[in-house]
Amino acid sequence: MSEDVAVQRLTPRELRTLFLFESLDDDKLEWLAENGRVEHRAAGDQVYAEGERATCFYVLLGGTIVLRRTVEGAEVDITQTNQRGVYAGATWAYVNEDLPAGEERPYSGSMSAVTDAELFVLDARAFGSTFRRWFPMAAHMLEGIFIGMRASQAIVGQRERLLALGRMSAGLTHELNNPAAAAVRATAALRERVSAMRRKLGALASGALDAETMLRLTDLQEEAVERVATAPDMSPLEASDAEDELIDWLDDHDVTDSWQLAPSLVASAVTVEWLEKVVAALPPEKLESGLRWLTYALDAELLMNEISHSTQRISSLVTAAKQYSQMDRAAHQFVDVHEGLTSTLVMFGPKLTGLTLVKEYDRDLPDVPAYPAELNQVWTNLVDNAIGAMQGSGTLTVRTTREGECVLVEIGDSGPGVPPELRERIFEPFFTTKPVGEGTGLGLDISYRIVGQRHGGDLRVVSEPGDTRFQVRLPLREPPAPAE
Repeated sequence: MSEDVAVQRLTPRELRTLFLFESLDDDKLEWLAENGRVEHRAAGDQVYAEGERATCFYVLLGGTIVLRRTVEGAEVDITQTNQRGVYAGATWAYVNEDLPAGEERPYSGSMSAVTDAELFVLDARAFGSTFRRWFPMAAHMLEGIFIGMRASQAIVGQRERLLALGRMSAGLTHELNNPAAAAVRATAALRERVSAMRRKLGALASGALDAETMLRLTDLQEEAVERVATAPDMSPLEASDAEDELIDWLDDHDVTDSWQLAPSLVASAVTVEWLEKVVAALPPEKLESGLRWLTYALDAELLMNEISHSTQRISSLVTAAKQYSQMDRAAHQFVDVHEGLTSTLVMFGPKLTGLTLVKEYDRDLPDVPAYPAELNQVWTNLVDNAIGAMQGSGTLTVRTTREGECVLVEIGDSGPGVPPELRERIFEPFFTTKPVGEGTGLGLDISYRIVGQRHGGDLRVVSEPGDTRFQVRLPLREPPAPAE
């Protein structure tokens, strides 16, 4: 049996009924008729598989087909259609400049027949070279679009990551500067207080006080220092009233510059009743010197507490930065999502000024298998978008809960919301509603790919004015190794 009998072909007239070929001249239709063939696939047959060499270009003649892509080991339906003339397969066959000789691009997805289907099939290499010969300008332009967009997405994606890193670095630098500056100021003040305390101690011990009085004064000093640790928090009004009471008492006992001593005494929980112990322990002529010595000791204790709090703050910020960057940690591990969310919010510290932060954490959630550094990038993009949407005032809500076999993380804002006509596009590469120069349009695209492709999860948005929530669902199961 000859090839012409074994292989079913279409006539040029039949090819012209397909919208893809309807405008071609007779010579081109003749070439397609001679080089194409008709294939029949039964319901359930796979026409081609994702990742295989893209050797054929397919046009649907009849029946229903479905296109699928694999995401984290699970096949996801991209489209299902029975429209005559739709095409798939080696659609970029004419772009071969960046491939080694003799190789074809892989199929980006798979095609299967849902019902019995009839397909017009062309060899990809022959179709690609002929297309370039027929439409040289169009081939060059489409090739430029394909290669240019791929390169642009890679470059802008890297830029997006660098910009996020820059924002985080600026925030971290600002956050570190405050406690560091406070520690420096407190250290300088402490040096002055210790010096003054040494001089005052020398004056007290010059022989004017006997040994027993010095011991009582030392005991009072220790007792006063212990009161610092238990000092209650006061409102500004309460502190002012307490200072006024102490100033009156000091003035009654002829202590000069009483207004300088009162704030330290109040901050150390010293009361009028306790000061009466000092009166009982010292001769009247040494009361002021003794009180100043005690106040210097209290100042020193308060300043050391300030230094301790500042250095602890620096340490906690460094810990948060380390957690955020996942430095010295395995790339993939089981993680508590709250750790990444908390460290990300710490990085945004200065930008949260003026906003109300609400955290609704379900602390009973199990750990999820994840790439924590990449999840932190998702949290960064979503929190940054939420802050930007509220323009300086509003409520940022971070919520976690369990939803079936997934962990649900919601990052919400009270901004104006996402208009319905834009919700379907916000995850598209390069789409942004920000002014030119303020957004790359890749933050949500990167987040979508990290959640979907790297973690087998889902990212979607629910929005109305005053309540926009980006929902991230992460499966509790261990995902297969993702494609890079």
